[in-house]
Amino acid sequence: MENFTPYSAFFGGSLIGLSAALLMYFNGRVAGISGMIAGAFDVKNSENHWRLFFLGGLILAAVIFNLFAPHAPVTYSRSTLLLIISGVLVGYGTRLGNGCTSGHAVCGLARLSKRSAAATATFMAVAALTVYVTRHLLGVSA
Repeated sequence: MENFTPYSAFFGGSLIGLSAALLMYFNGRVAGISGMIAGAFDVKNSENHWRLFFLGGLILAAVIFNLFAPHAPVTYSRSTLLLIISGVLVGYGTRLGNGCTSGHAVCGLARLSKRSAAATATFMAVAALTVYVTRHLLGVSA
């Protein structure tokens, strides 16, 4: 939490909201990243181009930010296998829930979707339970 600033959180959240609103306005599509990734690599899909541009913009923004913003190096205290398993489980969960946090929590809640409210409540509860179990019951630290 020592790197948290309300300004960066405000501007970052504003940019996420703006990009989601612009995508909805111009394309009529929800900015759900897991759905975009799935659709971008579907060879039978004729609407791959906008998904690839949006995902490319996410990657390009991260590259540009890393070039100009000072930051600490990222280190991982867990094994590579655990990170891979975690990623697979998150991917499975997004497909099971028909969307991810960007699709349900950011866009779905803004549209007052009951399904997105249920999905967001579920993954937030599971996240809190996971932190409680790993930190307090298993004694694993960050």
